[in-house]
Amino acid sequence: MMNKRIAGPLLVAFLLLSLLPIYWMLNMSLKTNEEIVGTLSLWPRHLTFDNYKTIFTDASWYSGYINSMIYVAMNMLFSVAVALPAAYAFSRYSFIGDKHLFFWLLTNRMTPPAVFLLPFFQLYSSVGLMDTHLAVALAHMVFNVPLAVWILEGFMSGIPKEIDETAYIDGYSFPKFFVKIFLPMIKSGVGVTAFFCFMFSWVELLLARTLTSVNAKPIAATMTRTVSAAGMDWGVLAAAGVLTIVPGALVIWFVRHHIAKGFAMGRV
Repeated sequence: MMNKRIAGPLLVAFLLLSLLPIYWMLNMSLKTNEEIVGTLSLWPRHLTFDNYKTIFTDASWYSGYINSMIYVAMNMLFSVAVALPAAYAFSRYSFIGDKHLFFWLLTNRMTPPAVFLLPFFQLYSSVGLMDTHLAVALAHMVFNVPLAVWILEGFMSGIPKEIDETAYIDGYSFPKFFVKIFLPMIKSGVGVTAFFCFMFSWVELLLARTLTSVNAKPIAATMTRTVSAAGMDWGVLAAAGVLTIVPGALVIWFVRHHIAKGFAMGRV
């Protein structure tokens, strides 16, 4: 009983501490720069939506969100499409060096993005992919595909191999079996994989900022350039931060059940 009495207040305190930065950013986004710099208040004394108006009316701001969503969606599709057959191979077949190859994939996820920055920059400059959504989507596959393979392999290994054999006996070709029988059985794994690919691609800044300049510049890069002659535009920056959280929150809401199942299976 004493443990429950202690756990309740501790959980509430943890939630409050976790939500405090988000609330404070929302609070700042509804203030003027003068109020942000001049006074410390728990809520806006002069409520304003001008900061959000700036985001939705200035092309240099809202185009950053569009660019980010484009290359993140492309990366999700590419990463899952590549990881599905690779994970199936690791799950169903044994071959020379399979364990070493699987570990090598994970080392790409452990490597800092800065390591790949110079090779990508030189390669994309040579082939004309600089400042394109495809460039960022392909670059992010370096660390998203290994993660996707690792997650999907865990879900696929939980499916008995006898299902594959039974489908072949019933006359299913491999593509038909994979699409109609196997994929529906691992849809939770696909949902979890898509979520993590979205998350890591959405928050990555170094590669996205370096490989783009104008046409595909993401919102994270735009947020680092809010200094003007009048100083830092704190209100607009806070509004941009609040809007940046929204896509991630929506994705979490739609795949929340799949994420819970992934944790239950011990692979996420």
